[in-house]
Amino acid sequence: MKRNLEIKNLFLKHFDKARTELVFSNPYELIVCVMLSAQCTDKRVNLITPSLFQAYPDVKSLAKANLASVKSFIQSCSFFNNKAENLIKMAKAVCEKFKGEIPLNETDLKSLAGVGQKTAHVVLIEWCGANFMAVDTHVFRVSHRLDLSKAKTPEATEEDLTRIFKDNLNTLHQAMVLFGRYTCKAKNPLCKECFLAHLCKSKDKILA
Repeated sequence: MKRNLEIKNLFLKHFDKARTELVFSNPYELIVCVMLSAQCTDKRVNLITPSLFQAYPDVKSLAKANLASVKSFIQSCSFFNNKAENLIKMAKAVCEKFKGEIPLNETDLKSLAGVGQKTAHVVLIEWCGANFMAVDTHVFRVSHRLDLSKAKTPEATEEDLTRIFKDNLNTLHQAMVLFGRYTCKAKNPLCKECFLAHLCKSKDKILA
């Protein structure tokens, strides 16, 4: 479909080499950041992780961590109780099943506590440049406003976007995240500044 191809090409043009705003230096730090980022801003995660990684610099130290201690480091993060438990469980499983190395394939990642499809895909997108789409709240909103999907769930929306775009999915995922975060915002979207305004028929469109 010509319109979908134009949307794809404009995303790639405006967000060439787009990357996550999460700060990390290895797969261990990346998976922790992504797990913390669920329903929490990247900005907040980046404030939390320096002291967390100083206390637990690798997966082995996190596997041996005290739950209350981990909670104290991440308590400003949403759902910190569940996330603290999952972080320790994830680390223990990596040590026990994967010799202390974060697995870099979808099946093994999804076997870890607190790691669903979105988290697994983001890890593989950011560390491996894998041709995956991942759907967070921003991607979900943008894809529906642009009529790229009418699906009710993130998983089904991901299937639609993967079928439509086919390749460059890693860059397109991050492009849609940044676009949704700063332009196509949930409230007061910046429609007058939007490079996709001419292709958008959303009822949320604000051009006044």
